[in-house]
Amino acid sequence: MSHHKITFGGNPVTLIGNEIKIGDKAPNFNVIDGGLKTVNLADYEGKVKLLSIFPSIDTGICSMQTRKFNIEAGKFGDKVVFIGLSADLPFALKRFCGAEGIDNLVTLSDHKDLDFGNKFGFQIKELRLLARGVIIIDANGIVQYKEIVSEIGTEPNYEAAIEALKKIVG
Repeated sequence: MSHHKITFGGNPVTLIGNEIKIGDKAPNFNVIDGGLKTVNLADYEGKVKLLSIFPSIDTGICSMQTRKFNIEAGKFGDKVVFIGLSADLPFALKRFCGAEGIDNLVTLSDHKDLDFGNKFGFQIKELRLLARGVIIIDANGIVQYKEIVSEIGTEPNYEAAIEALKKIVG
């Protein structure tokens, strides 16, 4: 069980699932895309992956996070797959990306089974949403970077994530 102390609007919430650590082999997980097709981590095998994880696209911080990583993703080209991940309905993610012109970042929904949330320890028990954070997985499937934001209403450390990504991509 995950023992991360995090808050949402100042109130403590509980993270459940397996607590993923740096150096772990990233477990495969199933999520769904905007067309309701099942997608899994193994589909991106052999690529470096940055997972931008957030509670809901329909909140200010989450949309800022998605826009920011979309811009960064453009700089890395096809060396890195940037994935936006939340427990939103796939329709909400698709609508947002269409409206905002988000085209360098793949958005995937963990709504159906919270499979990612459970396998990586990002599931907020009380809300059935994902905590906010960033995970970077290298081309060999090893977790090289992890941040879970302690207060969900704050943004992740973009600079640290991008620095880590540059080191991994080389």
